[in-house]
Amino acid sequence: MTLNLCVLTPNRIVYNSEVKEIILPTNSGQIGVLPNHAPIATAVDIGILRIRLNEQWLTMALMGGFARIGNNEITVLVNEAERGSDIDPQEAQQTLEKAEANLSKAEGKRQIIEANLALRRAKTRVEATNTIS
Repeated sequence: MTLNLCVLTPNRIVYNSEVKEIILPTNSGQIGVLPNHAPIATAVDIGILRIRLNEQWLTMALMGGFARIGNNEITVLVNEAERGSDIDPQEAQQTLEKAEANLSKAEGKRQIIEANLALRRAKTRVEATNTIS
């Protein structure tokens, strides 16, 4: 038995296929979803979506949004999503280093909050490239 997973951003369909299992980053931690999962709606955090096809795992960097699970269908609506295999590891590492530097220079609440979010996004992209898929 499989699940139908659809990952959408405002601009495009990032992923739409049948999967065996996913591990979804939510605001209250990661949740694993297998076929016949109880219906839920949840906020999606900045983090790594892990997708199991057969014995292979794929990774995807998600940048926050919402997910709906029910009737063996998962719809993930996020601000941004990138497959781990599509991310350039060197570029992601450079972005992480810039985000760390910007956080150390940030002044005031707003700048610190924005710099922290940029750092979380950059760390997620680096993690998506480092995960064995």
